[in-house]
Amino acid sequence: MRTIHLIGIGAGDPEHITVQAVDRLREVDVFFLLDKGDATKDLVDARRAILERHAAGSAYRVVRADDADRDRTPRDYQGTVAEWHLRRADLYEGLFRDELRDGQVGAVLCWGDPTLYDNTIAVVEEVRRRGRVEFDYTVVPGVSSVSALVAAHRISLNRIGGSVLITTGRRLAADGVPADVDDVVVMLDAHCAFTRLDDPDLDIYWGAYLGTPDQLTVAGPLAEVAAGIPPLRDEARARKGWIMDTYLLRRRRR
Repeated sequence: MRTIHLIGIGAGDPEHITVQAVDRLREVDVFFLLDKGDATKDLVDARRAILERHAAGSAYRVVRADDADRDRTPRDYQGTVAEWHLRRADLYEGLFRDELRDGQVGAVLCWGDPTLYDNTIAVVEEVRRRGRVEFDYTVVPGVSSVSALVAAHRISLNRIGGSVLITTGRRLAADGVPADVDDVVVMLDAHCAFTRLDDPDLDIYWGAYLGTPDQLTVAGPLAEVAAGIPPLRDEARARKGWIMDTYLLRRRRR
């Protein structure tokens, strides 16, 4: 029986790796790294740095493959993502079958926490559902970008007696901030939907490249700082070729 570990590696700092994750890293025979091209070479390099630091001395192989691409501005978002998941499942199915022998352990290194806005669990579950490659898998949680965000701003994610909504930029643009929610974490917002909100009682806590030497943070009343974030984000993305960011919208209580 093959075993696959889906290991959360945190938001960017090698010290985000948990003791459980280190133990799993040292069991692995083959690490599978999906390559998105030169624009995100430093993401692959960061994974390699984690292996060199935490799996030194282990006899492992690294297998790289070109990641499945997808349309980032589709008309049918749900359908496009579902089709992308299937192509990713095809990719992993081939890697597990061809690169991992029976009895060996493989691993996929997942940014942040693989249980939060990450498709790896769903994709690997699809591979297992097909039944053409026999394996079992485990999930090792990691430090999410949400945890790294609030730590960077030295605030708590929730407030006493309050709830927290975690949503996407697409949903924020469509629905806004619900009237009965005071704290909203927004992920996957490539179009800065917060700039279209008109609420003088909202503060924003924004962060990009969290946990890395390139970390950027902005905080303040949304009405005062929102306009400055898109150009900062655009400049950083142009310079590095990629960006991962998230933010918390917090309504001031009266």
